[in-house]
Amino acid sequence: MKGTGKNIKILFKYFVAPALAAWLFYSLYKQIRNQPHLYESLELIKNAPFGKEGFKFWMVVVLLFFNWGFESLKWQYLTIPLERISFLKAFKSVLSGITLSINTPNRIGEYGGRIIYLKEGNRLKGISLSIAGSISQLIITLLMGCIALFILLVFYLGKDQEMMGLSRFWIETFLWISLIVTFLILLFFFKMAWLVRLIEKLPPARKLIPYIKVLGQFENKILLRLLFISFIRFTIFVFQYLLLLKSLNVDIEWFTGLLLLSVLFLLMAIVPSFAIADLGIRGQVSIALLGMYNSNTIGILATIFGIWILNLFIPAVAGSLMILSVRLNKEPKH
Repeated sequence: MKGTGKNIKILFKYFVAPALAAWLFYSLYKQIRNQPHLYESLELIKNAPFGKEGFKFWMVVVLLFFNWGFESLKWQYLTIPLERISFLKAFKSVLSGITLSINTPNRIGEYGGRIIYLKEGNRLKGISLSIAGSISQLIITLLMGCIALFILLVFYLGKDQEMMGLSRFWIETFLWISLIVTFLILLFFFKMAWLVRLIEKLPPARKLIPYIKVLGQFENKILLRLLFISFIRFTIFVFQYLLLLKSLNVDIEWFTGLLLLSVLFLLMAIVPSFAIADLGIRGQVSIALLGMYNSNTIGILATIFGIWILNLFIPAVAGSLMILSVRLNKEPKH
């Protein structure tokens, strides 16, 4: 058995990991090549760091580290019930998760990328923790999106004005459905311990208990901290968009931009997609939303493309390099 484990490590390190990295590099390259207005967007992004608004571009770059830094802090915090990991290891886990999420529906590969840095006996349990972290971010995205959509409906949109080709009736219907979904997910998030106890009473599902029992250890104050960290990440992400929009000559008032971007993230959270295709979908929705207040289509597309490069492409490349060097160590036997 010992020899088999060693062979698996060798296979992963010298064959699987390089093949995975090559596939990811090719997928990312293909995604970039297929973007509409690619060269115009690249030209805008290329000039953004050196114009009079160049400092805003560099602020976006700096916020990249805060964005994934807070996500790493959240992951480090989530894994405390299993094992203590350093911030650096948490950061590597997050980047590896980004890499494996690129070509998976709704970025579910992210869970697999994160757990490879945990000890062998904790990896499957780590999946449930990663899902809990994603749910906390989803709750903030849905909540902020619903608030923003409500404000737009009450103070910005006229009675007969449409949004993205939808009448006010359908927008209000969408808002109510989103609010109900948000409430149900929020209820589930704060009742995870109750859910674990319920599953314990169901014989067919009892085999899941060893892997999800850790979720029952989170007190409400811990869950609130996770939501707070998720809110900080959401704020950073919106601020990145707004700064890059301004640096690329898309002049939208700050608060209006905050509302529109919050609705954009709400829509993107609900629409199922592959992360690799997310850029094209996000671009279309962004033009439909932001285009209501600014006609600079190239600037909007360049912003979406630039944020995708900074927040996904660069971390995914870094994560693929880390996956190449990862070692699947087993826990020491006592």
